[in-house]
Amino acid sequence: MEPALDGKVALVTGGGTGIGRAIALALAGHGAVLAVNYSRSEADAAATVREIRRDGGTAMAVRADVSSCADVEAMVASVVREFGRLDVLVNNAGTTKFVDHADLDALTEDVWDRILGVNVKGTFFACRAAAKVMDQGRIINIGSVAGVSGAGSSIAYAASKGAVHTMTRSLARALAPRITVNTIAPGLIETRWHAGREAQNASRVPSFPAKRIGHPGDIAHLALALATADNFITGQIIVIDGGACLTFSA
Repeated sequence: MEPALDGKVALVTGGGTGIGRAIALALAGHGAVLAVNYSRSEADAAATVREIRRDGGTAMAVRADVSSCADVEAMVASVVREFGRLDVLVNNAGTTKFVDHADLDALTEDVWDRILGVNVKGTFFACRAAAKVMDQGRIINIGSVAGVSGAGSSIAYAASKGAVHTMTRSLARALAPRITVNTIAPGLIETRWHAGREAQNASRVPSFPAKRIGHPGDIAHLALALATADNFITGQIIVIDGGACLTFSA
């Protein structure tokens, strides 16, 4: 049996670390050719590319600040130029700033502009550029449970992820039936944002039905499923948080 994504080309934004890296490796492990995006330091993306190549896969690193429409258009063009097509887009690139929700004055215009620029505009720019070159495509956005609950690192971050969730549904309508658009909304996951908050986060675990914090691989498994699904799954916001959302209502 051929790998599920054999011959397909995937682009993962922010694919050098954490969730993005796990998704890139999972897609490559099932036959996809990978373009691994980075915005500033190439080192992490290059390491992901080396790992894919070491395992017999094909991959390239590609730079773009997703908040720049010109950068995104150039990135997608370079992927198509190198690999001839684009079949899967994973919008994983994102940013935040930890701001106490009660400290409204700390949410400056600069903070808002950067978070919305990367998380919302960047997601849209990438979706639009990819849709122009995809045939039967799969777009997977990375949202957040913060976009459902309103909790999270800051009000601006929660608002940005709520916008991604809404945009997913809008784009699923606009791009159907040729392209599916879905969002994965992770809860607490062990990434670089977890560092320095281990004790605080561990204190929440007993209330989680899963009794653990999530791992990037948990998100990668779901991304792989959406990348290989047919077009009957679209416009969905899939929360993956170990059941933590269940405790909000309780």
